[in-house]
Amino acid sequence: MAKMAKTTGKSVDEATASLPRGEQAIVKRLRALAQECLPKAVEESKYGWGVPFYSHHRLICFIWAPSLYWGTNEKASEKNLAKGVTLGFCQGNLMSNDDGVLLAEGRKQVYCMYFKSLNDIHDEQIRALLYEAELVDEGFTKKGKTKSKKL
Repeated sequence: MAKMAKTTGKSVDEATASLPRGEQAIVKRLRALAQECLPKAVEESKYGWGVPFYSHHRLICFIWAPSLYWGTNEKASEKNLAKGVTLGFCQGNLMSNDDGVLLAEGRKQVYCMYFKSLNDIHDEQIRALLYEAELVDEGFTKKGKTKSKKL
């Protein structure tokens, strides 16, 4: 079994640097695309693992490397390693998913796609999904904050 990265309490940069080289390259590319396509979103580490989550009005998406795990179930860990790096869309159920690349896998809301190598990342497809996720997020603007001014 591959060595799992110990990342409790680390920043996204620290956690990314601790990943195996292949996962690290995929995470870096996906982070660059997310930062490019989600200019209003904030990247932050969630759950103390250094996993990058992007949010604006709500959680938009996350990038989870399979070496960053929190459980002790060895079979589950191996299954995650076999899938690759996850790009998860927190409101995936509200996205069009016309080409079926987002997988629900029994979940009601979060839909994901997986990458085992840099060659699996099709930049234009990922950009389109990230832009759509941003549009979905804009539908969740906070009530009570309006931009209109009375004269």
